[in-house]
Parts: sequence; structure tokens; C-alpha cells
Amino acid sequence: MSPVVQNPLRRLEVKRQMRPDDIAAVSELLELAEAEDGHHPLGEHQWLDLVQGGREGFAGLVAWGEGHDHPVGYAQVSKGSGTWALEFVVDPHHRAADGVSIGNELLSEALGIVRSEGGGHVHLWISKPKPWQEEVAATAGLQRGRDLLQMRRPLPLGETTDLVTRPFVVGSDEEAWLEVNNRAFAWHPEQGDWDLATLKARESEPWFDPDGFLLHELDGRLAGFCWTKVHADHEPPLGEIYVIAVDPDFAGRGLGRALVVAGLDHLTKLGLDVGMLYVDASNAPAVRLYDDLGFTVDHVDRAYTGDISPQR
Repeated sequence: MSPVVQNPLRRLEVKRQMRPDDIAAVSELLELAEAEDGHHPLGEHQWLDLVQGGREGFAGLVAWGEGHDHPVGYAQVSKGSGTWALEFVVDPHHRAADGVSIGNELLSEALGIVRSEGGGHVHLWISKPKPWQEEVAATAGLQRGRDLLQMRRPLPLGETTDLVTRPFVVGSDEEAWLEVNNRAFAWHPEQGDWDLATLKARESEPWFDPDGFLLHELDGRLAGFCWTKVHADHEPPLGEIYVIAVDPDFAGRGLGRALVVAGLDHLTKLGLDVGMLYVDASNAPAVRLYDDLGFTVDHVDRAYTGDISPQR
């Protein structure tokens, strides 16, 4: 049985393992929110945790309103390496009257879970934050932290590269890629601690295309990569520079720009008219590069952060 938290108007179920009917109910809520907001409410890591039913360090919190046969809100807690990821969503039909109170209940219970499991640093990600969501974050004691820029530009780029790349080979390139990725993103709370299971989960996604996962090798080693992703269900369809990095041993050779150009060229050849990527606003060299390549900011996703003390 899932623990249940009651209030006079709502009940909140805390689930460590999501059953198929739980996933279906929450997915319907997420679809409503996506239609209203224009973006998926959960980040990709959290979405995969949900649809895979939960893993160690996972908790799904489902809020049910009196007289409603569908969830009115959902929050998710995922424990990573040294940090906790937290996201929440409220049914668009309940936001005007109860959005803040539903959000407050979800975050209070979610942070209680973090506290009961030893505490730690929390990242609450909100895409295109609105005032009511900022109020919920502030009530939970979280402070404005990282800004993640989504940048876009028209395709084609109008710039070419002679950089030699090859497609990723499933079953062969995983170990080398993980080593380079984790070295290049050692500073990054979400991208820097991938393991084989994380990578395999992406390989099993319908959008995964090894032909768009470009590897560049030097001196018999993987020197850098540009992993692209197509959002075919977006209007207009978007071609994303999903993950891009250069091994620190090969930094300073202009490989980053050349890999971006190669990735955008690949997306152009697929017939896409818009290129997109995400970049930390604090990563000044990367932002300058993308500015120079003609990318502009479409919107901002924001992390609200805090350090949660353990339960005594």
C-alpha cells in the first residue's frame, strides 16, 4: 500500500513503485499540462524514471481532489549522485483556484521525503516559470539557482565543416562515450554521472537514432561527439543538439564549434528547418559560441535550489 496524506479537500498518495494504472493517470495529467504550457512538465531523466515505474531513490506523489477521478497534481523525487531532482505539475484546470495550495502540499511532502532519507541538496526545475510557481518554490524555502537557456536558430546554418565523424555503434561505443561524457561534464549535476543503464535507457527510446549520434576520433581515441535528437511531434519539428562535448584532453582545438556545425548539418539533411539546444546561462564560452552561430534564446528553464537538513 502507498502512504496516503490526507487534507480536507485532497489526498496525496506517495508511491515508490508506479503501477501501469498510476503511470496512465499521471501521463494524462502531464499531457494536459503540456497542451496548456507548450512543453513537457517533466525533464527527460524524470520522465524515464516515471515510465519505467521508478527506481531506487524514486518517489511519485499523486494528489487527488475531492469529486475528481483524475489527479489534480503530481510531484516526483529522484535521487542522483550528490543531489536530489524534484519537479511538480498542477492540472491546468485547478491552477487559478488551488495551484499554489496544491503545489505547496506536493513540495512539502516531497521535501519531507528528502529529509527522511538523510537530506541533501535539492534542484527543483521549472520550465518557463510563472509567478504562482515561483511562489510555491519560495514557500518551500528554495532559492533561485541555475538558469538553463533554450536557444534556437533557423536551418540551414550557412557554415560547413570538414570534420570527420562517424555514427555511434550500439553495443560497441558505450564505454568510450561514457568515459568522455563524464569527464567533460564532471561539473554538471545532471549530465556528469551517467552510467551504462542511463545510456541504454536512451538507446531504447523511439527517438534514438545512431546515425545522428556523431563521434569524432583523434589518435585512436574518442575526442568529442555531437548527439542529435529530432522532436518530430513538435510544431514545427525541432532538431536538437542533445548532448555535445569535447574530451578535456582535446580542448582548445576548435572541435566544439566544428561538432555543432556537423550536428546542424545532419539535422538539415533530415529536412528540418529549426535547430535547438539547451545551455547553462552561466556557461559563458558556450553561450558566446551559440550566439556567434546565430542562436537566440527562446525561453528559460530555472532551477530553484536548497539544502535540506536530515530528519532528527
